[in-house]
Amino acid sequence: MKGRALLDIEQLRATIRTVPDFPKPGIQFRDITTLLADPAALHGSVALLAEHARASGATVIAGMEARGFIFGAAVAIEAGMGFVPIRKPGKLPVETIGVDYQLEYGTDRLEVDPDAIAQGAKVALVDDLIATGGTALAAAELVRKAGGEVAAALFVVDLPDLGGAARLRDSNIEVHTLLAFEGE
Repeated sequence: MKGRALLDIEQLRATIRTVPDFPKPGIQFRDITTLLADPAALHGSVALLAEHARASGATVIAGMEARGFIFGAAVAIEAGMGFVPIRKPGKLPVETIGVDYQLEYGTDRLEVDPDAIAQGAKVALVDDLIATGGTALAAAELVRKAGGEVAAALFVVDLPDLGGAARLRDSNIEVHTLLAFEGE
């Protein structure tokens, strides 16, 4: 980080607000808005994710809508790579390729401009948080469908009790998270 010491993980953790009972009773929502507002935490988390992206051999960063755009674009700049947005349906003005996937409460879809990922590109997926892994697994499928290879999946926060990082690893995807919030 050009002249600044990186935050340690506990300092980074302290910048993430926990909102109890959101979006429903019993849920402890991990809100990264407070991390984004802290310049040292934002810069530190982006720098750490960029280190993992470079170490994975990635040649391009892809971020899932919407918070993956925030971290993904910043990581791409820090790592000296391009950025590919993985979008919700109907957001791109060109013909897209897409993947439908299951959520705990229904289905959703991700799309990408097929020209945005070069054949054989090594893609690092970036998002703020990994929970059940459904969105990340769909994004990985979409990257492969577009002709790319998933080099790694990178997240600021892991919620290990929900099993998403394990699901990605079971699918032979290298996963790096900066910190975890277990249980609670």
